[in-house]
Amino acid sequence: MRRKPSVLITGASGEIGHALIARLADGDPDRPIVTLDLNPLPPESAAKVRQAIAGSILDAALLDGILAQYEVDRVFHLAALLSTRSEFSPALAHKVNVEGTLNLLEFAQKQGESHGRPVAFFYPSSIAAFGLPSLAVKTKAGKVKEDDYNVPTTMYGANKLYCEHLGRYYSRHYKQLAAETMSGKVDFRCIRFPGLISAETVPSGGTSDYAPEMIHAAAEGKPYACFVRPDTRIPFMAMPDAVDSIFRMMDAPKTKLSRTVYNIGAFAPSASEIEAVVRSAFPRAEISTVVDQKRQAIVDSWPADVDDSAARNDWGHNPAHDFRSAFGEYLIPSIKKRYAAG
Repeated sequence: MRRKPSVLITGASGEIGHALIARLADGDPDRPIVTLDLNPLPPESAAKVRQAIAGSILDAALLDGILAQYEVDRVFHLAALLSTRSEFSPALAHKVNVEGTLNLLEFAQKQGESHGRPVAFFYPSSIAAFGLPSLAVKTKAGKVKEDDYNVPTTMYGANKLYCEHLGRYYSRHYKQLAAETMSGKVDFRCIRFPGLISAETVPSGGTSDYAPEMIHAAAEGKPYACFVRPDTRIPFMAMPDAVDSIFRMMDAPKTKLSRTVYNIGAFAPSASEIEAVVRSAFPRAEISTVVDQKRQAIVDSWPADVDDSAARNDWGHNPAHDFRSAFGEYLIPSIKKRYAAG
């Protein structure tokens, strides 16, 4: 019996994975969804997938088993060791973030060769791929383009930048000295996300989490010491807009895409502007500033904002939430409700 085209999602147990599963299942209920994660899926997500596999992206034999069983023509590779943990465990970060991604690209290449169609491969990158040398340069740079200041200062950023290049290689130059053309079997598409703010998940101590941490602490009635200076500015985006951007890019015809890696942004408030909005919503909020110089240095190396004109022109990136609506209509009401309900 002919196998059906299927979707593979790695790292599917997180919020982006949950949203992807829901959208994919609703949009094409006949297309099997396979997930691969060390953690179990939430029950509502597990009910919508063909198979939820517990395992590691470093397990080549496991990936070969998926290759044999399914005809995967779309990969959403979300699995990663995130920024803060990567700084404490750089060798492990390289293994998971780079070797794991290489395994998935090889998997996609084999799938493309097997069923004769390019495999669309989504890879989430980050503003951590940038590295501006000083605050003066950051201020002068303004909105930074994709190919500027690609000198990351963190292991996570270095991993992300290298994997962007790996994806471009598999997509355009794979085994370029072979007698036959081997590239083109992987249709690699990458978004460099800004700081993502969610109403659904509790922040976990990430380098850009000072914004959601401020809201959650105020809603709980707990004091919060912000670890960056009030003038600190980086781009942010509400989580629903991040998920929408994935589908916008993945659904765009390849002929419309001028790049493999795209910046996207939505709003870029300073930490003091975020504090003002939080104090307005929570007048009793206790917010102070205790700068963590090491984390501050990392945030200072990221752009104050990004130039996302390529994404807007090529595939219609157009976030629904600006700063005011993201906080006033999405984040603050939902987080208030979470803590009011206990």
